[in-house]
Amino acid sequence: MEEIKNKNEKPLAESLLEKDFFHVLNNELWAQILVSVIVILFTLVPVYLFLSKRKSRRDVLFLGLCDAGKTVLFSRLLYDKFVQTHTSVKENLGEYIKPSGGSFRIVDIPGHERLRTKYLDQFKSTTRGIVFVIDSGTIQKDVRDVAEYLYTILTDNVMLSSCPNILILCNKQDSITAKGSKVITQILQKELNTLRITKSSQLESTDSSQNTTQVLGKDGKEFEFSALPYKVTFAECTATCKDEDKPYDIEPLYNWLQKL
Repeated sequence: MEEIKNKNEKPLAESLLEKDFFHVLNNELWAQILVSVIVILFTLVPVYLFLSKRKSRRDVLFLGLCDAGKTVLFSRLLYDKFVQTHTSVKENLGEYIKPSGGSFRIVDIPGHERLRTKYLDQFKSTTRGIVFVIDSGTIQKDVRDVAEYLYTILTDNVMLSSCPNILILCNKQDSITAKGSKVITQILQKELNTLRITKSSQLESTDSSQNTTQVLGKDGKEFEFSALPYKVTFAECTATCKDEDKPYDIEPLYNWLQKL
């Protein structure tokens, strides 16, 4: 019986070798699992942080000069009615619910030069999108001021870090002197190009180490909105019709918000 038992027993060296093999195999298996978990974490964590940050940015800012029609647009969008407006001295807030689900907080920011910077600083870190409203009938007269305001927004470091989508809404298309969105695009690009050259010259005469202003567009090329890191869209609308027989038209705003 003892002889049979001895024959069935494995040599000590062989037994130890098997144990080492399974030990190494288990270690490699756990190492692969650990690597897989790390890869998954490195993949999912940035996605989670991006989505969380995106979710926290749910404000759509209505920006533009005084009398561009921001508050009328705000009222049309949220309450489907026209209101007589005057120059705003504080922001208007309202909730817009998308037909497909989800919602945004609409923030109508005063257009007065002394107020707009204050409110822009307050809301820019939570901005998901910007609706920059232009009076299409007075754009040639106001182009310098419009370009200055746009330049401030486009070169802002906080805005550049999140790059919210921008809709440049050419309002008051029912005006006799109204310019179309294509013409306004060209007018603004030309003015912003001139403004960029002026700003660059001013920066060269100051201490560059203390300057944090971003360069707009590509150096050595004429300014174009397509060269910006933002997704910029131009559209036409009429929030207030002087002819009561004609309905207002803000359909491009609805469509843009739906895709935001």
